[in-house]
Amino acid sequence: MAVAVLTPLLVSPLAQAQQRAKPSAKEAPKEQAKEPPAPADVPAPYDRDLMRMAEVIGSLAFLRNLCATPDAAEWPARMKALIEAEGITPARRDRLAGAYNRGYRSYALTYRVCTPAAHEAAARFLAEGERLSHGLAGRFGG
Repeated sequence: MAVAVLTPLLVSPLAQAQQRAKPSAKEAPKEQAKEPPAPADVPAPYDRDLMRMAEVIGSLAFLRNLCATPDAAEWPARMKALIEAEGITPARRDRLAGAYNRGYRSYALTYRVCTPAAHEAAARFLAEGERLSHGLAGRFGG
């Protein structure tokens, strides 16, 4: 019998609280329309090496394509994967793409045909890229 008497008293305030908690139809779209704030564009401690890596990939994308090496198509795909993994803000994606384009253009201005010097430059970039990737993975994980 005590339960029968207390139940309406407990349910009534609960029901009133639920009715007050419901947002009106006018307020609901405002909350849904708000987008989450964009992440801050705080530079990571490895950004300098990462930008250099993007520039190396750009240089290799041009040189390996110029010399028609079997891995020529891999370099733009690797850059796309890098941007997808590390380009968490639009500004960061722009910086990565800019570094890639700088590397690509710097050799596009210099080389028109594949020469032994182009092969040597590509070999040096491969070695530098390997050093950078091992250093980044060793120091910062990944």
